[in-house]
Amino acid sequence: MDDLAAGGPTADRHWLERACDLARLCPPSRTAFSVGAVIVGADGREVARGFSRENDPHDHAEEAALAKTAGDLAGATVYSSLEPCGHRASRPRPCAELIVASGARRVVFAWREPALFVEGTGAGILAAAGVELVELPGLAGRAREPNRHLL
Repeated sequence: MDDLAAGGPTADRHWLERACDLARLCPPSRTAFSVGAVIVGADGREVARGFSRENDPHDHAEEAALAKTAGDLAGATVYSSLEPCGHRASRPRPCAELIVASGARRVVFAWREPALFVEGTGAGILAAAGVELVELPGLAGRAREPNRHLL
């Protein structure tokens, strides 16, 4: 666990793999992606996790994880199997805005949101707000796997 607490590429891959694993827990949907998310504090410890449709048919993974946190997430990293959404039809605030409002300053994701349901604009919103973005495309196949019925 010391390597994870130190952060860096090894920790990023570990936590993003966990997020991809969580996506497999999502109830399948023909109208939404299956996504997993893990929030890790500045100390390298898991703060919360969530997945799409975890408690409600409209829940997004990042939203579900953020709802389990208490307080400011300054210094935290959000790991999401899919680029956080920048537009929502089902809720007033997209995940990218929720992440910015949480105080998390870093997002690591595996797969850019395809324009299947909405245009993928989350990365742009996050970058404009000064959130550091890290894309690990080597895990994109793992993130796409629970969504193969949509592709």
